[in-house]
Amino acid sequence: MISPDANAQIPEEIRHAHFIGIGGSGMSGIARMFLQRGVTVSGSDRSANDYTEKLAQAGATVSIGHDAANLDESVDTVVVTSALWPDNPELVLARERGLNILHRSQALVWLTRAARVVAVAGAHGKTTSTGMIASALLELGADPSFVNGGVISSLGTNEHPGADREFIVEADESDGSFLFYDTSIALITNVDNDHLDHYGTEEAFEAAFVQFANRANEAVIVSGDDRLAVEITSMLDHPHVVRFGEGEGNDVRVTNITTADGGVAFDLTANEMIVPAQLSVPGRHNALNAAGAVAVLLHLGFTLEAAVASLRAFGGTKRRFDLQGEVDGVRVYDDYAHHPAEVEAALSAARTVVGEGRIIAVHQPHLFSRTQAMSDVFAEVYERLADHTIVLDVDGAREDPVPGVTGALVSEAFTDASLVEYQPDWGDAAQAVARVAEPGDYVITLGCGNVYRIVPQLLDALRERDADGSGRD
Repeated sequence: MISPDANAQIPEEIRHAHFIGIGGSGMSGIARMFLQRGVTVSGSDRSANDYTEKLAQAGATVSIGHDAANLDESVDTVVVTSALWPDNPELVLARERGLNILHRSQALVWLTRAARVVAVAGAHGKTTSTGMIASALLELGADPSFVNGGVISSLGTNEHPGADREFIVEADESDGSFLFYDTSIALITNVDNDHLDHYGTEEAFEAAFVQFANRANEAVIVSGDDRLAVEITSMLDHPHVVRFGEGEGNDVRVTNITTADGGVAFDLTANEMIVPAQLSVPGRHNALNAAGAVAVLLHLGFTLEAAVASLRAFGGTKRRFDLQGEVDGVRVYDDYAHHPAEVEAALSAARTVVGEGRIIAVHQPHLFSRTQAMSDVFAEVYERLADHTIVLDVDGAREDPVPGVTGALVSEAFTDASLVEYQPDWGDAAQAVARVAEPGDYVITLGCGNVYRIVPQLLDALRERDADGSGRD
């Protein structure tokens, strides 16, 4: 894992940027923005995907596999992510050549020079909240720039080079890089001590959020319900703090949350006015995300009525309760949730719209360290909110394997073993889903690794099951 170098010099001019890990959702959006600024772009990733294919079509030179030969002599700047290994051959060569090496967040800093930056940070809800603000502004007739960590479904993209001064960014607190931006408006969705591998202590993590908020030169918009967010707010010396949430003391308040037409309906109160709101995406957590987005829009000068109305166009973001297909009345969704709080929000939202159907969760644990530390918490959430859970093996991402840490740690932590199966083989996992799923059920894959790639196998297994009439309990 690579920590961003806060002392790295961001060059005034970049002529040829090479992105190591160009196929990531965030990196690909930044790379496209560089192309649109007239920068020559190349990059590499370990495998091809939709992002790499679209970048190649847009004019980037994309190599599959990491090799020093991918680093052309004309490259003057290399862009990296925190998930990169230090011995990556392209990175090693870049250092030998003395090239500019920028973390992805510093590449965004280069893009946002002279912009009015709205930076969205928080343990959960960053991507959705960023998408809400960006799509709402476009719906309101504005033309902001934005780079998001996920594709905004209604727009079909995770980036846009706008003509206005506003630039909306999803800011990552996990590695401290959210402190790099010249932030005008800071939105903090919530705070959860999930990144102590970088910060070392809870106190250091919370201090970083305080610094992030105090650095905002216009306003801080922060959850007034989340425990740690409230604690951090008490440490701020910022003159303009706006709180949002369900509690009575919030400046933008959510009340009367109900399910409506597969989404969520609620009332929003601000400036002594109450306006009914409705989203096409379900869940209490999305009502709260909307409140934070509306608080940003109010600060940008829009009325409460206009801000609320603009959110109706938001259709969610890819990999957030994202419908992948339906076979014989069984709907298959994909979700990025990889922390117990995110899993709880995703499954709770699904529960509000599944009706009489059941929820069958397919969980891919992410990181050996998180699985080791939180297996019992994951098990409690899945056992409480899903009707049946299939646990895959761990996606270790940037971490080396830890002896004895597998997905079995999660399944073995269930109190009722009949509600869970550990299926490290994806083919067996797909057959297990086909065996238990019935019309009206929701199957949901959950994880931030490559679990979405099992979806075609799930759909095929359901089709095969229905073709021969077998496989169902």
